[in-house]
Amino acid sequence: MSREPARWGTAVLREGGPPADAALPATEPLRDRPGASAASLPSLPVREVFAVLSSSPCGLTPAEAATRQARYGLNELPGVSRGHVWRRLVAQFTDLFAVVLLVSSAITFLAYGLEQPRDPAALQLALAILGVVLLNAGIGFAQEYSAERTAESLQAMVPHTCRVLRDGVPRDLPARDLVPGDVVLLEAGDAVSADCRLVEAHEVAVNNAALTGESDAVARVDGPVPAGPPLEARNFVFMGTDVVAGTGKAVVCATGTATEFGRIFRLTAAAPRQQTPLQRQVAAMARRVASVALATGAVLFAVRVPSGQPFVDTFVFSLGVMVALVPEGLPATLSVSLAIGVRRMARRHALVKQLLAVEALGSTSVVCTDKTGTLTQAEMTVVRLWANGVPHAVTGVGYAPVGEVADAAPVRELLRAAALCSNARLVPPVGRDGWRVLGDTTEGALLVATMKAGLDPAAEETRTPRVTEHPFDSTRKLMSTVHRDLGSGYLAYVKGAPLELLARCDPVDRGSGRKPLTDEGRAEIATAAEGMAGQGLRVLAVARRRVAGPHPPLGDAESGLTFLGLAGMYDPPRPEVRDAVDACRRAGIRIVMVTGDHPLTAEAVARRVGIVRGRDPSVVTGTQLDALDDSALDALLAGYAELLLCRVSPEHKMRVVTALQRRGEVVAVTGDGANDAPALKHADIGVAMGASGTDVAREAAVMVLLDDSFASITTAVGLGRSIYRNIRKFLIYLFSHNIAELVPILAATFAGFPLVPITAVQILAIDLGSDVLPALALGAEPMERDVMDSPPRPRRERLFSTAVMGRILFLGGIQALGVCAVFFWHIHASGIPYVDFTKSDPVYREAITMVQAGIVVSQFFNALAVRTDRQSVFRAGLLTNPWLLAAGCFGIGLMAAISYAPPLQALFNTAPLTVADWAVLAAFGALLLAAEEARKWVLRQRSTSPKGETR
Repeated sequence: MSREPARWGTAVLREGGPPADAALPATEPLRDRPGASAASLPSLPVREVFAVLSSSPCGLTPAEAATRQARYGLNELPGVSRGHVWRRLVAQFTDLFAVVLLVSSAITFLAYGLEQPRDPAALQLALAILGVVLLNAGIGFAQEYSAERTAESLQAMVPHTCRVLRDGVPRDLPARDLVPGDVVLLEAGDAVSADCRLVEAHEVAVNNAALTGESDAVARVDGPVPAGPPLEARNFVFMGTDVVAGTGKAVVCATGTATEFGRIFRLTAAAPRQQTPLQRQVAAMARRVASVALATGAVLFAVRVPSGQPFVDTFVFSLGVMVALVPEGLPATLSVSLAIGVRRMARRHALVKQLLAVEALGSTSVVCTDKTGTLTQAEMTVVRLWANGVPHAVTGVGYAPVGEVADAAPVRELLRAAALCSNARLVPPVGRDGWRVLGDTTEGALLVATMKAGLDPAAEETRTPRVTEHPFDSTRKLMSTVHRDLGSGYLAYVKGAPLELLARCDPVDRGSGRKPLTDEGRAEIATAAEGMAGQGLRVLAVARRRVAGPHPPLGDAESGLTFLGLAGMYDPPRPEVRDAVDACRRAGIRIVMVTGDHPLTAEAVARRVGIVRGRDPSVVTGTQLDALDDSALDALLAGYAELLLCRVSPEHKMRVVTALQRRGEVVAVTGDGANDAPALKHADIGVAMGASGTDVAREAAVMVLLDDSFASITTAVGLGRSIYRNIRKFLIYLFSHNIAELVPILAATFAGFPLVPITAVQILAIDLGSDVLPALALGAEPMERDVMDSPPRPRRERLFSTAVMGRILFLGGIQALGVCAVFFWHIHASGIPYVDFTKSDPVYREAITMVQAGIVVSQFFNALAVRTDRQSVFRAGLLTNPWLLAAGCFGIGLMAAISYAPPLQALFNTAPLTVADWAVLAAFGALLLAAEEARKWVLRQRSTSPKGETR
């Protein structure tokens, strides 16, 4: 059908239909008629299927197709509504910090308008606060918009077409134009773009992994089958799946959200997007800071009004205090720091679509991972052959015919027979695409093994042309083909399930000739097959026999066979996955495999990659999950460290994720199929595959692995942890200087000084001018080597822990004492009474300049101090983050410009400082760094960690 994975549709005819022998006008809508429903279509003969869907073997007429499309719409899923750009921009102003600042700016504007004479400083303050809000909103919007556009460019797709019969003429049409009743033509390699009932099938097999998670190809038939669950109907093909073998025709019975694929889409859309831990903590922090700022401003207003200060001046003063307490640069710093993390992850092949998800990765405690395509390469590979009692190893991985078969001569006939009894084709590399299989991947693996043994499958097919085929079906569990022998006569080659094929064998090929197959020989073969299966291999047996003619009956072709041997194959794990799993174990991250595959296959893969190491992991199927209530499920999740969930549905995955979150876990879910989408969206972190994933999965996830590598998840978690550490560093850096801004104002108030030691405009200059770049440099600190050597932080751990608050108070207190000292020293040294000071007084201007410069200089040393938690910054290296030194020097240079440049002096009411002034401020900054180094030394002395110093 479609040559590419399609973006699918909305319209459907799901019900209706008269008795099978009734003639119906083609325009009568199915859903408006009584009678047969879509659920009955699998059990109906082909003729009745066409009658129910008001179609015919020649398909619909163009006019009827247009009528149905007008009534039922295009065959595409509803796009995800992201809202208008302007609405998302406006949403940036709903942050609590932004609301507080906007209200402050509005009140200051009002105060400026009411005051007579008007004070230009009030207007400057109002404009400055408004500018801060606009800057933060612009940066936040730009970063989110950029990440979103990047994700959309990843998902951009070329037009998708499918081959449809209209009036009996095959036509290539866009998949979105399919309507119920259309007859589509299918062949190997097509993607199915709607739910269809097969009406003609020639050896058709499909891969339903996108819907069920099971990677095995499934044979399809065109005859009626017993009614049952839709996905179990063997005469149906479903939207989002792929045809891997055969050709056929099918009539469309459902499109869009009414398909099985659409059902998962609806389930995904209904799942709420979870808040990340950082979102919750930043929101809580904003509420606390805003409350403290409002309360402090109100108290100071109440204290100053009775003292006789002008009402408007006192009000503006109180707003200045509030501004001092609000970290204006935090939103911009946080957004840019997270964006830096996004870019770092993109360089490691992990595309993060939401900025806040970067940090949430660092708190991941459980990863629920799919198997096929996530842990494995989705390339079946023969790794072992068995013939005449001897195993033969096969080297090489994937579909590239690179490798060899150990002692290949005894198994060449086994491989030759297996290759001749196959319909798959091996396609050589084209451009950037490597070797790939067109058709069943199991047969593709046999072709590759045949080439590794030195045989050419195409040449063998030419030498021994096929004349008849008996396709595989799930009842016989066998497939057989009849070929014209090079010498004379005909040979039948058969492959299939070992026990079923063994029961049809009489002799066995012992290399030197055929020998009778004794009971001991049968037991030996069965034991070998069981041993290979126990290692998680998919095992096929191969046999042959000479037949009388080119078209023998099925019973003759598949009886009296000569047993040739066994082939064991598996989908190999990605080579980097084991190291990634080991890293997750060291980091205290639990891995739970959640897959639609068979339990034995899942356990084998889990053991190969290191997810399972014990003797008795807990293996639970979807049926068993259905029998568990919530309390029993909670007990299961809590009771087993090694847990494999197999044969599970999308609803099962959702339920497991919810149960883990109920236990306080931060859950990451990986997946590539549409069946993974609901759990991807409901998880704290949904991780989709970029190369092999479906559109629905990528849309539901917040992170897309561009290389489909599980190892990229581990790297992303490490980067997320590093970013969280860095966020704490710049939070300590930003909030400690807020104390240095607030304490002098409080001290001046209670000391009776009529003016403020630092104005609101100066505070904004520090917050946005001098401090933002160092904070960004702290946010860009490189990942520490031990970041994955500790367990994930608890979900309820506060961003502002007791230790963080203690450090903020310690560093901020030292800064506050220093700037208070220089301010009051200048004031007292002048000998001027407090009441005689005015805003234009040169001493006052120099004093407030000293306060501003003192905060800027001490912040330079503070930035160095907060780089490490316990380790000396001198041991970490002063030059290991050159951007931090450059940013600190820029801040000091900006402060110098504010002090010496006349236009800036007029704006900030500052005065030039002397060399002696700068020396005093540098001494205070050095004192702060020395005090922090002493604190770290004390912590190291108290530490009892066997690992010694940590950062």
